[in-house]
Amino acid sequence: MLDNLTSYLARRAHLSAQGTTFYRGLHTTETQGKFALDMAGDAGVLSLYADLSPEEEVELATACAGAANLAGVYLKRRPPEARHAANVAREWLSPPEPVWGEARVQLTALENGVPFLIRPGADLSIGLFADARPARQWVWQHAPARVLNAFAYTCGFGLNAALGGAATVKNVDLSRKVLAWGRENYALSSLNAPDDDFLYGDVFDWFRRLARRGDTFDLVILDPPSFARSKAGSWRAEHDYARLAAMAAAVTAPGGQMLTLLNHAGVSPTHFDRMVRLGLAEAGRRGRVTERLDAGEDFPGATHLKAVAWGLD
Repeated sequence: MLDNLTSYLARRAHLSAQGTTFYRGLHTTETQGKFALDMAGDAGVLSLYADLSPEEEVELATACAGAANLAGVYLKRRPPEARHAANVAREWLSPPEPVWGEARVQLTALENGVPFLIRPGADLSIGLFADARPARQWVWQHAPARVLNAFAYTCGFGLNAALGGAATVKNVDLSRKVLAWGRENYALSSLNAPDDDFLYGDVFDWFRRLARRGDTFDLVILDPPSFARSKAGSWRAEHDYARLAAMAAAVTAPGGQMLTLLNHAGVSPTHFDRMVRLGLAEAGRRGRVTERLDAGEDFPGATHLKAVAWGLD
């Protein structure tokens, strides 16, 4: 596998020339499921899905750095139980310092020419998810007047909607930290946004509040985690997405669209569609699939991401 790193990475070299310096250099389908390598400028983010000794980790990071001409490589350990361990073993899962080479506490990387702040050692999530690049591009290309970006994270979808011409974009997230990060991303593109375009709080609470106000949007974007725990209880996408879709449909204008995403290998496209349709029915809405988006050419053979655009009557 290590002997083939350079040839695999060369397949993505054209992306930088096309204005994308944040992408997946090696996907798990190319490494027998053992690891993945994300490229962010001259920093690499190495995700491990198999147990390696410390010496093997450094050896792999060194090989990736040499093949991709990287200044530094950060490590993310992603065991199956990572979502449960994240709160108690965060520094082990995501060491803040590089496992090889120079530190890059923060850097600016491009996606289709749009700059984003990436923090390779900050957490398991470094500021952007490369597999959603085609979906973000779709939002830019189809941005209507009013957009609601739920589970906004660092506001990648919201930023693309604004760049695509949306007059109003509301970004909702339960973390003030990532919303502040999103503001910084807006600033990189010289976009000024008022405070009330960044809505802090539980997404479900905000859906209820917006519905009571009678606020509607021409596009509602749903990109929830597959699992989360809060004061209100646990969220499991494989069971709860229908409820989310129903609440989103309630604030989608007639003739509007919903963009539904889910990063969960255990949920089939058929089951995902079924949950969204159940949610639409619960909200008394009818909808049809208008487009299905894949994870992009740098994720060959990927089946984990479901990204579906729906047109609502």
